[in-house]
Amino acid sequence: MNSKQEKAIGNQSIVRILVVDDFAPWRHFVSTIAQITPGWHVIGEASDGLEAVQKAEELTPDLILLDISLPMLNGIEAARQIRKVAPNSKILFVSTYASREIAEGALDTGADGYLVKADAGELAKAVEAVFQGKRYISTRLKGCTSADAEDTQTPDRLDPSECLALPSALAPLRKTEISRCHEAQFYSDDACFLDSFTHFIGAALKAGNAAVVVATESHRESLLARLRAHDLDIAAAIGQGRYISLNAAEMLSMFMVNDLPDPGRFFKVVGDLILSATNAANGAHPRVATCGECAPLLWAQGKVEATIRVEQLWNEIAKTYDVDILCGYPSRGFHREEDDHIFRRICAEHSAVNAA
Repeated sequence: MNSKQEKAIGNQSIVRILVVDDFAPWRHFVSTIAQITPGWHVIGEASDGLEAVQKAEELTPDLILLDISLPMLNGIEAARQIRKVAPNSKILFVSTYASREIAEGALDTGADGYLVKADAGELAKAVEAVFQGKRYISTRLKGCTSADAEDTQTPDRLDPSECLALPSALAPLRKTEISRCHEAQFYSDDACFLDSFTHFIGAALKAGNAAVVVATESHRESLLARLRAHDLDIAAAIGQGRYISLNAAEMLSMFMVNDLPDPGRFFKVVGDLILSATNAANGAHPRVATCGECAPLLWAQGKVEATIRVEQLWNEIAKTYDVDILCGYPSRGFHREEDDHIFRRICAEHSAVNAA
């Protein structure tokens, strides 16, 4: 640390931080936080695991904020290599995954903490704990890992026999106390679809919250017109990042593998999207309203198991984030007698079912 970086903040000198994440808005978010936090200085960024190892060796940062789902080399493997080339750098994993197994595997690399991105409000607390020589665990994972107290010195690493490496298929997220709101709307025509989605999104935006729409191109355009007709300043919401609209088919292409959703890709894509929307929300208790047609598109293509699995993955998102989810299914798609069983399976994956 050079003389310019030795300006003490209380008992803490400047913390030189390397931010590693392939999601640019998150890197920007951390840099923004650093600008207003005394003692923090972002000295570099990396967007993949190999680059993270190279920059860790080159810059020898005091702290590395490290994501897990990285191109080229995943975060856990990157951490193992960083331990060799920059042994004095502390590592705080900051990940979308709220999973006990993944947290244990991450900490087994010798990392100093694990923070779930949905708990981003704890970032300053986590950094402080790490620099006090403590191991920090995200609040939503307290009690479900073998190193779960940030106020206790824990010099010994976890028993390797109790830790699991990053699985190829992401383990299910742990249930939390967040209330699950994952509803299905079965609609008879486009007018009913637009009415329900306009009300759902409009209520969120009026409360200062954020909304994410994942729908067909025609529905996206019609919905935008409806929202404007309800005197909502959609242009401002888009500019603020509080209204995000995506094409459902393109969204599916980001996480589908061999006609089934890949859990790791799904949680990365959706988790980062919700995090970005949450950061833009300015309500008293920020939430994200998410509505879409990914699973309904799969159902329309006759991909029943993929449909159910996508709904189950959205359930895990609903358990982890402050998010309300509304799925739109055309009721005309369930007209055969053999469709009754599938209809019941879809309904079972939702907290409420509505029809119009």
